[in-house]
Amino acid sequence: MFNRENAPRRRTDRLRGLVYAALGPVVRSSWAAYKSLGAIGPDSAAGRRFGSFGRGSIIGFPYDGIMNERSIHIGSDTMVSGHVVLSAGWGPNHQGLHDRVIVIGDRCLIGRGSCITGHRLIEIGNDVWTGHHVHITDMNHGYEDLDTPISMQNQPEEPVRIGDGSWIGHNVVVLPGVTIGRHVVVGAGSVVTEDLPDFSVAVGSPARVIRRHDPDHGWVKVPDDHAPDRQ
Repeated sequence: MFNRENAPRRRTDRLRGLVYAALGPVVRSSWAAYKSLGAIGPDSAAGRRFGSFGRGSIIGFPYDGIMNERSIHIGSDTMVSGHVVLSAGWGPNHQGLHDRVIVIGDRCLIGRGSCITGHRLIEIGNDVWTGHHVHITDMNHGYEDLDTPISMQNQPEEPVRIGDGSWIGHNVVVLPGVTIGRHVVVGAGSVVTEDLPDFSVAVGSPARVIRRHDPDHGWVKVPDDHAPDRQ
């Protein structure tokens, strides 16, 4: 049987290997420098456009959209990963926008590709970490008027709050008016439509609490009210 490993290498293959070996490190180091130079820190001109930008914090580059920085506040030692959207208001230079629309606390991590879009208030506490591609918004679209496209119907803005020390898993969606308590785990892929209490674990769409911390018994399961009765 033909042994491909012993087949002679063509001249073009050898040349390609030499080019890759020579230029690969250059490309990788250039890309690392590119991301480093594009990142936003508290002492950069871009960082000074924010309402506040704490020491030791950074927004990774490339970012997919940052709008109305004056209404965005970032605490200390917080990392906002690359390809993230931080958007306050409807568009650039939104008139009448509140001074504090998006507030992210200290020592937070916002996962790669996440989107935080606020119009009234999205407040994230200290030590909150999110997975990748998390979407948090304080406004949604209506659908009630049959003569108006859904894209043109807007429901009232409702503040969103996430308590200290919580973990929001990959691909979670947090909808308007929701308060997520302290030390809460939201499982990957969940859609949070209602408040979640302190010291709980929630999963699903819509997210429901499956575990809570009891001072006397530790972490305990929460019965599923919708499960069929067992005989």
